[in-house]
Amino acid sequence: MGAPMARNLLRAGHAVTVVGRTPARVAPLVADGCGAADSPAALAAHVEAVVLSLPDGPDVEQVVAGAGGLLAGAAPGLVIVDTSTIAPATARDLAARCAAAGVAFLDAPVSGGERGAIDGTLSIMAGGDADALARVRPVLDAIGRTVTHMGGPGQGQTTKLVNQIVGAVTLAAVAEGLALAAHAGLDPDAVLAAVGGGAATSWQLQQLGPRMLRGDFAPGFMVRLQQKDLRLALAAARDVGVALPTTGLVHQLFASVEARGGGALGTQALLTAIEALAAPSRRDDG
Repeated sequence: MGAPMARNLLRAGHAVTVVGRTPARVAPLVADGCGAADSPAALAAHVEAVVLSLPDGPDVEQVVAGAGGLLAGAAPGLVIVDTSTIAPATARDLAARCAAAGVAFLDAPVSGGERGAIDGTLSIMAGGDADALARVRPVLDAIGRTVTHMGGPGQGQTTKLVNQIVGAVTLAAVAEGLALAAHAGLDPDAVLAAVGGGAATSWQLQQLGPRMLRGDFAPGFMVRLQQKDLRLALAAARDVGVALPTTGLVHQLFASVEARGGGALGTQALLTAIEALAAPSRRDDG
């Protein structure tokens, strides 16, 4: 997600400097016109805003506040925009630690998948100071189509968890529907056309349904990352006393995919968990 966002910032005319985990990740972006910094601290010393795209909360904590992290080199006034999906409590803690150093921290997770990152059409849900958000709005407009201020620190992350719940549960419904269609002998392309033109259409049906039918489980968004997000959602729900029974079931179905070695597959591999529960097809029975 981070690489296409960096390229969209370049296309919008921004000067972009990158830091990556390995030279192999950084080199293609440098070839495209980005600068490179040796560390987050070195980066923070000479930019007005930093955009993070990292796998999980501990990664964000290390890059922001660890040894050689952004706060080690940041001058007051820096705005850190975290597009990762992490726990709301972690975002609130980092916002407070940054504020003590005169730095603004916005939790601004994104939705739209790899395609949205490439096309610059992500939906961005931001939590944090409204003035800081206004300052970096040109940056966010270069990577997303919709930017919504959700409230104070952590509220962007909470909104993203709502997004992940709705997306994962919808994906499970798509997998179940397509499994029934296949075992009932329906033409799969006709099913997609019929259902996709009605009230049951969704991003998951339109984008991932065809990949399920082709048996294409290459990752856009990996199962293991979806599982991380669902764990965060279930924990946030416990904190506020909300039951998420359907989310819990989908979490277990993804766990079945992981148990069979599918953690690095795309989330559309949820179909394999549904198929594993199905009886042999009786479509040819007289």
